[in-house]
Amino acid sequence: MFDIGASELLVIVIVAILVIGPKDMPKALRHAGRWIGKLRRMSNHFRAGLDEVVRQAEIEEMEDKWAARNKEIMAKYPDGSSPEGGAPENLLPDQPMEPLAAAGEVPDADAAAEAAIKRAAPVKAAEHSDEPTLSLDPPPPGKDS
Repeated sequence: MFDIGASELLVIVIVAILVIGPKDMPKALRHAGRWIGKLRRMSNHFRAGLDEVVRQAEIEEMEDKWAARNKEIMAKYPDGSSPEGGAPENLLPDQPMEPLAAAGEVPDADAAAEAAIKRAAPVKAAEHSDEPTLSLDPPPPGKDS
């Protein structure tokens, strides 16, 4: 901020000791430190306010740009047909979609859950085929695991 070298700082300290005196120097330094802290807080607050104003201006500028681009697209495609980069037209099936069976209509919910777990389980590589497989079923009575 200020370009004060060692020699200038030494001159300032000597003048301060002569003017203020060594007895009142700690009190003066404490007072100066408080003022410097207040100035720093005020400058940080001011800088944060300016940053917020700049950020709000950038947001408004982007919103204006997006609104102009949206207006341009809407003028080019007023009925919403074939926008550039839009979804393919054959995205929807020709026949209506039917819902999957509801939870109450599944004949065996436990079997369906186990089948889903088996489908989701990773397939082991050949070098790990001798390792025991993990089972979700409890061990049979009489066997300790």
